[in-house]
Amino acid sequence: MISPEAPQDAAIFLSALMVQPGDQATLTPAQQRFNALLARIELLSCLIERLQAWSDRHRYAHIQALRESVQLAQAHRKSLLLFVHERLQTADFTERQQRMARGLVRGLIVHLAEHAENADPQVQALADLYVSEEDTQQAAEEQAEAAQRLRERIEEALGQPIEKAGQYQTPEEMMQAGMRQWQRQQEADEQRKAAKRAAKKAQKQAQKNSAAAEKGELPPAMLREADAKSAIRTVFRQLASALHPDREPDEQERLRKTSLMSEVNAAYEKNDLSTLLRLQMQVTKVNPQNSARMADAQLIAMASLLKEQVTALEDDLDALQSRLSRELCVPVRAEAEEASMTQALQRIQADQRHSADSLAADLRRIQNDAELKRWLKEQWQLAKEQGQSSTDF
Repeated sequence: MISPEAPQDAAIFLSALMVQPGDQATLTPAQQRFNALLARIELLSCLIERLQAWSDRHRYAHIQALRESVQLAQAHRKSLLLFVHERLQTADFTERQQRMARGLVRGLIVHLAEHAENADPQVQALADLYVSEEDTQQAAEEQAEAAQRLRERIEEALGQPIEKAGQYQTPEEMMQAGMRQWQRQQEADEQRKAAKRAAKKAQKQAQKNSAAAEKGELPPAMLREADAKSAIRTVFRQLASALHPDREPDEQERLRKTSLMSEVNAAYEKNDLSTLLRLQMQVTKVNPQNSARMADAQLIAMASLLKEQVTALEDDLDALQSRLSRELCVPVRAEAEEASMTQALQRIQADQRHSADSLAADLRRIQNDAELKRWLKEQWQLAKEQGQSSTDF
């Protein structure tokens, strides 16, 4: 795991804000909850910082290495395309070998066209040449057969038929339809669970509100919200008073306070209580053990704000992990070891280099007509084993 050891200054301040038990007393549930939320904020902040630092160390070089390997592989594919096309015009191929070669050419054309940033005139010219009506019909039939085989596997995994499956004629379309249906299933399941949780929460809240109304009191949620707003407003006012730049005669100190006040304003706008408490301890030298003297009601109110921060940090961490996973093409998780994620980057770089090297080796091998024919047969068989269309290698 990306360990939160050796925390930065902010994390140290958060730890200092935690309520400590007295000589005889034990922490109340409200104090324990307050401490647990501060600890969670500290952990999430450290994970985000460390994951971002790991990304900064590896991201640029990794993406550059992948880009170079992909570009090299595409150059080899184009060379293969041009070479096989040239041999189709001159080599002594049987009818079956010609079909295999044309299938390979079409597959290379599709791959080059799909992954090229700009249209290549040579590739486009060959695409116009090889996509005849007969070839198109044959390719469509083979694609439909492959799509049907894939449909059976997807429906077995989903446990239900693919909706409107007849309109998907290629494996790619069938796979995308299956993924969309799976995502809809997941979203529907999550929505049902969320609705149940919300209904249960609303029922409990209604019961509490009803009980408070019978006693002539404000509902507990409203009281906690009012207490939370009061607490954060009090901390903000103390900081604003201590950092007011107009009261500072020293120019350098005035600039420092102006910078700190910007942090205070930003934290107050976001209801970022932990940052305000940290700044309060840092600026006003408030004894952190003052929190031990807070009433449980006040701690519960402040905990509601800390819980909002925890949720926001969890969302930030999820978003960071998802973005890095997409950009780096490997699973990126905060709970994973840095070394294992770095090794995953190295493996995918090696895989991409191997792919480019294999294409280069194929290109060298097929300079001999006998080897070209054997290679075509191997590629044809490999495509069939992988369940692909025989026109797409």
